[in-house]
Amino acid sequence: MPNRLAHETSPYLLQHADNPVDWWPWSPEAFAEARERGLPVLLSVGYSSCHWCHVMAHESFEDETTAAYLNEHFVNVKVDREERPDVDAVYMEAVQAATGQGGWPMTVFLTPDAEPFYFGTYFPPEPRHGMPSFPQVLEGVDAAWRDRREEVGEVAAKVVRDLGERELVYGGGAGVPGEEELAGALLGLTRDYDERHGGFGGAPKFPPSMTLEFLLRHHARTGAEGALEMAADTCEKMARGGIYDQLGGGFARYSVDREWVVPHFEKMLYDNALLCRVYAHLWRATGSELARRVALETADFMVRELRTNEGGYASALDADSDDGSGHHVEGAFYVWTPAQLAEALGEKDGEAAARHYGVTEEGTFEEGASVLQLPSDGGPMAADVRDRLFAARELRPRPGRDDKVVAAWNGLAIAALAETGAYFDRPDLIERATEAADLLVRVHMDDRARLSRTSKDGQVGQNDGVLEDYADVAEGFLALAGVTGEGAWLEFAGFLLDIVLDQFTAEGGVLYDTAHDAEQLIRRPQDPTDSATPSGWTAAAGALLSYAAHTGSSAHRAAAEGALGVVKALGPRAPRFIGWGLATAEALLDGPREVAVVGPPGGELHRAALLGRAPGAVVAVGEPGGAEFPLLADRPLVDGGPAAYVCRHFTCEAPVTSAESLAEALS
Repeated sequence: MPNRLAHETSPYLLQHADNPVDWWPWSPEAFAEARERGLPVLLSVGYSSCHWCHVMAHESFEDETTAAYLNEHFVNVKVDREERPDVDAVYMEAVQAATGQGGWPMTVFLTPDAEPFYFGTYFPPEPRHGMPSFPQVLEGVDAAWRDRREEVGEVAAKVVRDLGERELVYGGGAGVPGEEELAGALLGLTRDYDERHGGFGGAPKFPPSMTLEFLLRHHARTGAEGALEMAADTCEKMARGGIYDQLGGGFARYSVDREWVVPHFEKMLYDNALLCRVYAHLWRATGSELARRVALETADFMVRELRTNEGGYASALDADSDDGSGHHVEGAFYVWTPAQLAEALGEKDGEAAARHYGVTEEGTFEEGASVLQLPSDGGPMAADVRDRLFAARELRPRPGRDDKVVAAWNGLAIAALAETGAYFDRPDLIERATEAADLLVRVHMDDRARLSRTSKDGQVGQNDGVLEDYADVAEGFLALAGVTGEGAWLEFAGFLLDIVLDQFTAEGGVLYDTAHDAEQLIRRPQDPTDSATPSGWTAAAGALLSYAAHTGSSAHRAAAEGALGVVKALGPRAPRFIGWGLATAEALLDGPREVAVVGPPGGELHRAALLGRAPGAVVAVGEPGGAEFPLLADRPLVDGGPAAYVCRHFTCEAPVTSAESLAEALS
């Protein structure tokens, strides 16, 4: 019989709806039940494409004996971290503080007042590698709750006090980052740079999307060749490695090694949206054919594999899939043996493909299988082989897909698809971006004139948007406005950013991840540092700055500058973890420049404006005096023809009428 999760819309929660565990969703009713029964709460947090979440579910939550113990001794709450990033952030901070590490599944034991007192991540069904078994943990927590309740309460109270003392106060009082801080950040990145394999640090190695954006902007503004070299080299190493899907396009979540060979195979919308944009911007900077190919292939992957029937973009593809023999195996959809290549292509072409993609008898992954890599480009035959292998792979059982639409990640995808479509004359990609934006307006902007975080199958979820949702959706709308010349997207972005000012901003430029009127957790979450995506804090700073450049709003610019105080403090010390803030600081130091194109969208001047490399430049396009874009006010045609005005703070240089002159003005 299904449990309460059967009524949820999250694919992750629905995966647990048939567990024998009597799961509750996160809700006041769950904690009321714990108070009434006098039991602690087991909080289990994960997400749909999480490999170890599936492992623990199969080993423990599907086990009748374990479930019976859980149901008798605990009130069990299951949370999709992608639906409730606020809940995840608060308790992950506690887990990391207590254990020195974190991850998913996250397993936390709480009092009925939601105060945490025991922490962990994955627990095996029997003792393993020095880890206690999950039944041992449950029995120990139950004994502590029954026999040492006062001590448990003291531990929980101390955890909550310690978390409350972590509030960040970096704001406008710190001042905005300048040349010194950005040079210090570049130096820090240079020290951490892996000169042999690209990227930063060792294994596991994650795509440094936000850092790459900073490096490209820094080079564009200062001409620092070292910044461009680090960005270009990292992009090439990733694109030729196993982390990139050499047949279908798109990037896996991370590489388990420092050489980018073996990925963790799940594919996330946010990684691909961010990297699509990075590779498009790298092409804009260098003309690299590799960058162009990867940007387009990644955009096509998102549309082909992640687009939903409603026009939005699904969250992720699982790492695991059926290996053809009924076993669910990580990477089964993507890896090849020499024998499989020969079966798909014939003996001769199979041997050539093995050499081309680095497939060996020993294998680079498990069970003698290899992840495809691309040490060097091939000719027409290589393209034919790729097409045939892709067709053969399409016959394999596919990884599962998490179909929920997350507002923030769709905002990132809208920006990437719109810009990639504009750069490479792909109007279909711009249309796909517009359809996703339409979905966010129709479904995610609810009757309270607020933004909801998720939807599925066109039905809005129950959870309010957090700061990253408002910021990233505004970023996507601003990019779409610049590409299409449709001022409604600028208006929608302004609506969202006004809510950021009203509901997420505190004195001195400090930002919180949840609104002032959101559910009160044991701590109000805030974090300016990037993880897999730009932090809500720095994403908001970037969108606020762009909107101010479009409109001349001093309130939005002041809020952006206030938020960048944290970048002044953290940039030189931890540049790898505040890349989007550093990229926004580059835009601030450059102006950012405002480009008013008086003429038709899609014309030569409009294209030249979009291809301009000035960091964070905004583009308005339309007929003279177009009311939708303040930048077009009082900007006339020149000799009856299209003209472009390059401005800072609404003070403009003389208009130019050729694409060449505009490109020079934006160099």
